[in-house]
Amino acid sequence: MAGIRVVTDSACDLPDDLVRELGIDIVPLTIRFGDEELVDRRDLTPTEFWERCRSGALPETAAPSPGAFQEAYERAASEGAPGVVVVTLSSALSATWQAARTAADAVAGRIPVRVIDSQALTVAQGLIVLSAARAAAAGKALDDVAGAVEDLVPRTRLYGTLDTLDYLRRGGRVGGAQAFFGTMLSIKPIVQIVHGKVEAESRQRTRSRALRYLVDKVREAGEIEHLAVLNAAAPDIETFLDMVGEVYPRDRIVVGDVGPVIGTHTGPGTVGVTFFVP
Repeated sequence: MAGIRVVTDSACDLPDDLVRELGIDIVPLTIRFGDEELVDRRDLTPTEFWERCRSGALPETAAPSPGAFQEAYERAASEGAPGVVVVTLSSALSATWQAARTAADAVAGRIPVRVIDSQALTVAQGLIVLSAARAAAAGKALDDVAGAVEDLVPRTRLYGTLDTLDYLRRGGRVGGAQAFFGTMLSIKPIVQIVHGKVEAESRQRTRSRALRYLVDKVREAGEIEHLAVLNAAAPDIETFLDMVGEVYPRDRIVVGDVGPVIGTHTGPGTVGVTFFVP
């Protein structure tokens, strides 16, 4: 018998091999460059997105329709899944959670669906999804998989450094990161996710100090559970992975390539680290 199906959206930035291995169903957001509409990860890879950004183009992003989520739920039902757990991009940043909820109501008589707001984004959301998928693969019931996700949401930490503030400013979803604007252009801001929003965490004077600061956040957290690194076409990503490898086994680090959904707002060169605290 099929197990619980885990569904998420393309903002999770998970590597394709893990998605395939764990049978995760990803509902894509839509990317628009002017009049051109593209489906995230299907019509536009992260690499292609960053190539377009280098030419100065910056897209708009749109949440999936309820119908796109409904198709995923109905597919799970037709394949014999006893239920679906959905982990979405932070509802404070996108209408994706609402679309998933609307679709869940539409299939209420056919398959039970639990929709959970990750209050996270990029591979922080992705780490939660991976935990849900592993619980489902282990044969856990719907309530147990959903409960595991709900337990992880408040224990998820995400810290990142931006190479530029331009994209965050242009994207409009700055939240508490507004505090950075008007400061010296040479600073390297550290941001964190607090209750699903991007907030200012600290300022570092150089890129190298910013990267070291992120590693120190991992070290200070103590006994963490799982860890992932986000990479927005950063030229020094291998250096950063070596640094993180000082405090967490490098061969266990999940690396997520940031795509257009999040990259539109962070810009190239952004790196970050995410993990679960006890």
